Amino acid sequence: MKSLMAICLVYVLTLASCSVKQEKEEWQSIFNGKNLEGWTVKISGYPVGENYNNTFRVEDGVLKVSYDKYDVFNGEFGHIFYKEELSNYKLRLKYRFTGEQVNGGPGWAFRNSGAMLHCQAPETMGLNQDFPVSIEAQFLGGDGETDRTTLNLCTPGTNVVMNNELITRHCTNSSSETYHGDVWVSTEIVVYADSIIHHIVEGDTVITYGKPQIGGGSLPEDYPLPEGSLIDAGYISLQAESHPVEFKDIEIKKL
Repeated sequence: MKSLMAICLVYVLTLASCSVKQEKEEWQSIFNGKNLEGWTVKISGYPVGENYNNTFRVEDGVLKVSYDKYDVFNGEFGHIFYKEELSNYKLRLKYRFTGEQVNGGPGWAFRNSGAMLHCQAPETMGLNQDFPVSIEAQFLGGDGETDRTTLNLCTPGTNVVMNNELITRHCTNSSSETYHGDVWVSTEIVVYADSIIHHIVEGDTVITYGKPQIGGGSLPEDYPLPEGSLIDAGYISLQAESHPVEFKDIEIKKL
């Protein structure tokens, strides 16, 4: 009888463990499609939480970056941060570029946005800091003619390792296709703390790198972590760089 009870107990505990594991691996929506609840805006030149010119907004269930209230863009680079610090996770979302770039936007920012990974907290950014220290999965849209890869890697205030080499250049192109026009593009990013990160576009892995760490010429002065410090956690943010862009189906799966 005791042996049977022990077997039953093991069975119940195993089922419970599997249930917890399955629950942990479920995709979780982090954007409610109604408002910006759970997200914090930081725009260069403005305090944390001030959504200058209603740059970030929710319309028709979509998180939009809009410049219809701007006469001219004057360096108001913006980011919107999800509230939770994350370490091991998958992030997936769809994005698309729309309309025309705002007057005054830099040429390199044409159809340019991104998902910033392992970001510093928004409240630690300087008032006029353009970009958080982070790893960027860069989103680029085509111009209708030339090739322009997306889900590239950019590194504001950081470096990474690829093929056993420390990469100190700011951006590295992926192997993706070019997506012209106002089309929705499906993306997934897999982040294993300070180990490996994969960028995936429409189901294809287009770039892989590892050992994200503090470094690079764009590191803010007096940043509290020394160069070479591995980054194993941080926040997710989405960019506003002067071209209208939309995001939807924003989900995470904790690993």
